[in-house]
Amino acid sequence: MSDTELIKLYSGQILELAADIPLHGRLPGAQATVRKRSPLCGSTVTVDLVMDAGRVSAFGQDVKACALGQAAASLLGHVVIGRTAAELAQGRDALRAMLKDAGPVPAAPFDGYVVLTPARDYKNRHASILLAIEAAAEAAAMADATLPQG
Repeated sequence: MSDTELIKLYSGQILELAADIPLHGRLPGAQATVRKRSPLCGSTVTVDLVMDAGRVSAFGQDVKACALGQAAASLLGHVVIGRTAAELAQGRDALRAMLKDAGPVPAAPFDGYVVLTPARDYKNRHASILLAIEAAAEAAAMADATLPQG
């Protein structure tokens, strides 16, 4: 990777997001916990969450990832509260399509992932970028499955 490519990939905005991850840390009393690891780079994300009335009401994330994985976790942390399991799954699928299939930027509230479009060309970074939202979608589905259906 050339210096120009690195500068493009690790923009100031991505580095700012990586330095300030909302809802960082573990969440005691979580209904569901999911840990995801990228075997390629070793990045890990552990997500804890609580669902109330089918929506994420409390969330915590322990992120040990590269700047791109941290930025993706930061973006998720800004929008995860109030989301349903289905919304998180849609956001995950849209982000995956944006990265792997040159699909459009995910719709709001996940449109902040636009800053990660330069990573499309770096397939070895995709897994790290997807960790947080994959873990959140899985944890939300697990927690949702334990809620009384009304």
